[in-house]
Amino acid sequence: MGFKEFCSERLSFLDHYSKFINRDKPLPSWSDADVEAFIATDPVHGPALKTAREAAKYAASGTVIGAVSTAGFAWKYSRSLHGAGLAFLAGGVFGWTFGQEIASHSLQLYRFDTLAAQTKFLEWWEDKSERRS
Repeated sequence: MGFKEFCSERLSFLDHYSKFINRDKPLPSWSDADVEAFIATDPVHGPALKTAREAAKYAASGTVIGAVSTAGFAWKYSRSLHGAGLAFLAGGVFGWTFGQEIASHSLQLYRFDTLAAQTKFLEWWEDKSERRS
């Protein structure tokens, strides 16, 4: 098995999004009201999408907390601008990871198929936007 086959096997989840990404005309932007309309109309995938959106808020909060606290700690003890910048980036990545893990456990994301919910939303949005045109 070559490198290309190895990567395509490991990243096969990206195939779900390829029909939305590789379009001649990109999908129009959607608003929070559009997402809420999908959540209200789809009893199966709506709650999963709502929970996934809540988890993203946890992860974003973790990013801010991790980046600022790590950069502040690095700046306090080193007074090195490049060290504080690298600490800011690394703290953001670590904070995102910890925030996502906290959300995964507290919101019980393992019970949902969030990939299917996101794909269903994109299909719903594609149909709705084509009907408008």
